[in-house]
This record gives sequence, structure tokens and C-alpha cells, in this order.
Amino acid sequence: MNFIRKPFGYEPIVTKEDLKKDNKKKIDKPSDWKGVLTRIWKLVDEQRFLLIIVLLMVVASSALALLGPYMIGVIIDEYITKAKFAGLAKMIGILVFVYVFLSVTMYLQSYWMIGISQQTIYRLRTGLFNHLQKLPISFFDKRQHGELMSRMTNDIENVSQTLNSSFIQVFSSILTLVGTTVVMLMLSPLLTFITLTIVPFMYFAMRWITKRTSKLFKEQQKAVGDLNGMIEETISGQRIVKAFSQESRMLEEFSVKSDRLKKTGFWALIYSGFIPKVMNLLNNVSFTLVAAAGGILAFYGYVSIGEIVIFTEYARQFTRPLNDLANQFNTVLSAIAGAERVFAIIDEKTEVDAAMDNKNYKLKGNVTFENVTFQYNQDEESPTIQHVSFHVEAGQTAALLGATGAGKTTIMQLLARFYEVNEGKILIDNIPIDKLPRQTLRSQTAFVLQDPFLFEMTVRENIRYGKLNATDEEVLEAAKEANAHEFIKKLPNGYDTVLTADGGEISQGQKQLLSIARALVADPALLLLDEATSSIDTVTELKIQEALERLMQGRTSFVIAHRLNTVQKADLVFVMEGGELVESGSQEELVKQKGRYYNMLNNSKK
Repeated sequence: MNFIRKPFGYEPIVTKEDLKKDNKKKIDKPSDWKGVLTRIWKLVDEQRFLLIIVLLMVVASSALALLGPYMIGVIIDEYITKAKFAGLAKMIGILVFVYVFLSVTMYLQSYWMIGISQQTIYRLRTGLFNHLQKLPISFFDKRQHGELMSRMTNDIENVSQTLNSSFIQVFSSILTLVGTTVVMLMLSPLLTFITLTIVPFMYFAMRWITKRTSKLFKEQQKAVGDLNGMIEETISGQRIVKAFSQESRMLEEFSVKSDRLKKTGFWALIYSGFIPKVMNLLNNVSFTLVAAAGGILAFYGYVSIGEIVIFTEYARQFTRPLNDLANQFNTVLSAIAGAERVFAIIDEKTEVDAAMDNKNYKLKGNVTFENVTFQYNQDEESPTIQHVSFHVEAGQTAALLGATGAGKTTIMQLLARFYEVNEGKILIDNIPIDKLPRQTLRSQTAFVLQDPFLFEMTVRENIRYGKLNATDEEVLEAAKEANAHEFIKKLPNGYDTVLTADGGEISQGQKQLLSIARALVADPALLLLDEATSSIDTVTELKIQEALERLMQGRTSFVIAHRLNTVQKADLVFVMEGGELVESGSQEELVKQKGRYYNMLNNSKK
């Protein structure tokens, strides 16, 4: 698969050929049931006591469910067939109490189990989200955001539904199955044997079905994630889709992914749909055999009518838990597939800081690259940047120039420790960058990107995002220094105006001013500006330039820009070409050399 470079990362380009190849891939093998279930069990740790109570309620309800039919048989044999009415009302009252208490225990076990499952899912969802915050940028660069969202929502919801209902259902079915078999053997071993003759047929039928559904449900989960990813990215990038008239391509890609989900979902439901049909058929066959054999035995006096009633009810109870187990099996399979996908994310390696000695270090801003080489993918033919060396003093502004793909943004990413260098060293204040905790480094670094991102919150909160404990006065001062105060006052609710996620209510230039205000309130030692003034009208650009000059005052700044007029005041200029630093020095030095930078200046004046 190919990748396209984006600001601070890479994103996969999905082509029709890629999708066809994906369709031809073999379906993954079944999940590691034991490992997944063990990890889910560990999440229930805090509520083990309540879970034990739930299990006791299940035992009670299973026992009462077995007691009811037995009492009905006793009432028939001892009272109705003998026309004995003394004590009949008492027995009926006890029977009513049994079924009422059965309903109470079933309600309580369901009520408590829902609480357990929701708490468990809360821990799972929170654990996944917390882990996502600790993963490196490289993890997100190569994954569709919608697919990750699917794991946070669809996959976890599957686990939730299973814990809510299937856990009790499976445990209850097993208890009922064992209890029913024991009572049936006590009543009539012969009729029990006749009932058990259907078990081999059930086993082989279920094995044939689940062998197929286990793979299909896992593939269905993957197809849902892929489709969600494609939808999320298409909606987020709708302006780009329309700008390049790619609607037909998006429809084609959606059609292929949707077709994949349709096919896997179709066959998963087809095979799983066999389960109730097969189980009902075998259930009816078992009931018919028991009724016929029981009738013959009753005719010859080997069993009573009450015993036949009891046994037929138990025979039906025997097949019912088998039917329930078979039906729940599909739900459990889907939940295991979802849980496995969630745990796969949780198992991803997080950003780990080996040394924490400089946790409270205050950056001065001296930056040194010593023979740095880096590439995003090891299978690339050549490194993204190679043998890059330079030094920037604290408070200086360094301009990075060069064509797209020259390695300018990569230098920014390495400075922020979004990636680690393959060779060479990066020093900040003569401290190797890997000896600086990422939190320490990034909390003193601010970014102003080409396409600023705004959150769905108020203007005030968006600015304060650079420093969460900033006062309203600090926010106001930062907005004024960023030349954003005037347009903010004109918004419907001023600083309390709630912006949408894409900031559609304001212009691109105004978004950039808010981004600068966010950086100003953070008061960083290191500033990274990536095409901060591109695609901006001249009037707004002047405001942004003025705000940026205030922002860069006294701070070490790295500026990427295609317009040379935006870097005229830079102390140092670094010209990148093909991943190499081909020219570096002050503007006066580079002009005297009459090299690439000199040619750039001349060409910009034409």
C-alpha cells in the first residue's frame, strides 16, 4: 500500500486494486478464546463479590425452574388423578410461590449483572481511550481514524451486549442442562437415553455451523471497521473530495467496502440462522420420541401420567438450554472478535521515556542536529532525511526552505519526538533529546500548523487549550497579541461562542489567529511553524505576520514557508533538497554564496 504525506504524518492511499486484493485475502483464523476471556475476567476483579451473588441467584433460579415441573407432576399423580382435594390448594400455593420467587431471582440476577457489565465495559473503554493517548503518532499515521472509532464503539458495544445477557444465559443453561439430566436419570434412565439420542446430531450440526460463523463474524467486524473508517475520512475531507471532483471515486470505494460487509454479513447471518431451525427440529423430534415412548411405558404401567408430564417438560427443558447455548454462541463469537480487536490496540507499544531525570527541566531553546538520518518505513529506498547537521541558538529563528518532500516537516516531527532518529543525535540545550521526557519537551513546545485544528468548544476554551490553567485575563491578552480580539468580539457570544469541530463559523485566517493565540498562552520555549501563512489573503496575512513576530520574540523558532517574504527576518536559513541540508547560514551569507537560496530570491521577484 502506498502512503501520502500529510502535515506531521503519513496516511495510506486506498486504491481499487488494494480493495480487490483485500477481498481475496484469506479470512483470519478464530480468536484466542482463552486469552480474550481471561483478560475480560480480570476486568471484573473489582466486582467479584457481586458476581458471586449473581451466580447464586442463577443457581437458585435454575433449581426453582427444575422444581416447578416436578411439583406439577406430583400434583397430577397425588391429587388430580386420585381426586384428592385435601391439601391441593396448599400445593398450588407453594407452586405459585416457586414461580414468583423464580421471577424475583431472575430479575435480581439480571439487574445486578447489568451493573457489573456496564462497570466492566466502562473500565475497558476507559482503558482503551487512555492507551490511545499514550500511543505514538506513527500508530495513527497508518490507520484510518474511523476504523479506530469503530473499535471504541461497535466492538466494545458487542462485548457489552454479551456481558449483559449472554453470561447469565450461558451459566443458567449449563446448570439447567446438568440439573435436568440428573433428575431425568432419577425418573427414568430409559427415557433419558431416548432424549440423549439427539445430542450427537446437535453436536455435529453445531460444529459444522460454528466452524463457519466463527470466521465470518470476525471478518464482519473487520469489514465494519474498514467501512466506518472510509465514511469518517470522506465526511471529514468532503471539501477536498468536491474540490477535486472525486465523488465518483468515493462512491466506487464505498461500494467495494460496503459490498464486502454485505457479503460477510450475509453469510454470517445465513449460517447462524441455521442454529434455531436445526435446534427446533431436533427439539421436536426429541419431544415426539419421549411422548411416544412415555405413552407406551404408561400403557404397560411402567410410569405414571404425572411422571410422563414431568419427563416431557424436562425433556423440553433439556433441549431448551442446548438451544440457548447454540444461539448465544454466535453472540459470544462476535463479542470475542470485538474484544480481540480492542485488546490488539491495548497491546500496542506506547511511547516510553527511558529517562526521567530531566522531568522538570526548563528549556532554553538551543537546538543541535548531529548527522541525523531518518526514514518512516524501513522498506523505503532512501531515507527521508540523511546526514542533517545544524545548530540554532536559543531565541533564534530558523527558516526551512525546499520543495515538497525535501524533509522540512520531518525535522519538525523529530524535534517534537513524534519519531525517533535512526542515526545521529538531536540535542536540546546539549541534552540528548531522548533524555528529555516527551511531556517535558512538548509542554514547552508550541505548534502553528498550516491547517489549524479547533475543538468543538468555546473560543475561550480553544485558546486555553495551550495552557489549561490559564486565567481569563491571560486568554484575553493572548488573543490581543495574536490580533484575534477584534473578530472574537464580533462573534455572537464573543469568547463564549461555541465553535464546531472544523471551525466552519470563522475564516481560515481567523482560525490561524486563534491557533497563534493558543501558542501565545502556552508561552513555549520552542516554536514550530508549518506553512502558517499559506492560503491566506494579504490583509489577514499581515495580521498573522504581526502576531507571529510577537509570538517568536525571544523564542527558538523553526519556520517552514514557501513564500520567501515570510522568512525575511529569519536569523538562519536552511535549504533542504532530497532529504539533505544543501545550504545553511544567515541570509546575508547565503546571498553572497549565490547558490540555491540566492536563486530562490531572484525567482520570487520575477
